[in-house]
This record gives sequence, structure tokens and C-alpha cells, in this order.
Amino acid sequence: MEQLGRHILVEYYDCDKEILNNHALIEKYMVEAAKESNATVVTSCFHMFNPWGVSGAVIIQESHLTIHTWPEYGYASVDLFTCGDSVNPWVAFDYLEKNLKAEKSEASEVARGLVDRIRHNSKEKFEEIKFKPDAE
Repeated sequence: MEQLGRHILVEYYDCDKEILNNHALIEKYMVEAAKESNATVVTSCFHMFNPWGVSGAVIIQESHLTIHTWPEYGYASVDLFTCGDSVNPWVAFDYLEKNLKAEKSEASEVARGLVDRIRHNSKEKFEEIKFKPDAE
């Protein structure tokens, strides 16, 4: 099954509550997770909520990584969406699991941009469909 992207939906449980409520540390870990997975970081944007919680995104040339934390529950929800063959989102998953100090996690991977479906559902007929990170 040829696909353009991989999207991992992650639930991290019983994480370190202090880490989950630390804006700077969450951003640092998300950027480092992207780099560890061999992604090219373009920019990042994070927000600290009052009284607690952090949400943010790391935009990578190959797509994005996002996080939403609920320190009061020791819980973080993370999306790892990558395109191309050079980035491994499971490396980012492992890195975050370790650094958030999650005692348990659940994850599922969704194939994105299934080439057969793109060809079938598009008006335009494509000879070749391929992820091109330098296209923009």
C-alpha cells in the first residue's frame, strides 16, 4: 500500500505533571523529538494555558507534530504526522514517552494519502504521485 504520510495518534498516561505544565520544556522536547526522528524543523508555536496545560505544534518540512497536555491528569495527547521515507515518527514517539516520563501509552498509526485513493478520487489523472518535501 503506497502512501504519502504516516499519522500516529498517541495517548500518554501518568506523565510527570511538572513537565506537562512546563511550556519551555514541552516545546524543547517536541522540537528534539522531531529532530531525533530525522525531520527538518521549520518553526514551532506553543501556548501556556492558565492555570495549567500546554498546547503546541512543531511544523516540519515533512508535516507536523502537535501536543496538548493536561497536567492535572498526568495526560498528554500527541499527533505525529510525517511524510516521506526519511522520517520515522516512531522514533519521536519513543523519545516523547521517555522524556514525558509516561508510565503507559497507547498509539495507533493511520496511513495518510493512500496513492490508490488519490488516483481514484481525483478529477486529474496522475502519472506519478510522490511526496516532494522541497515542492514549496
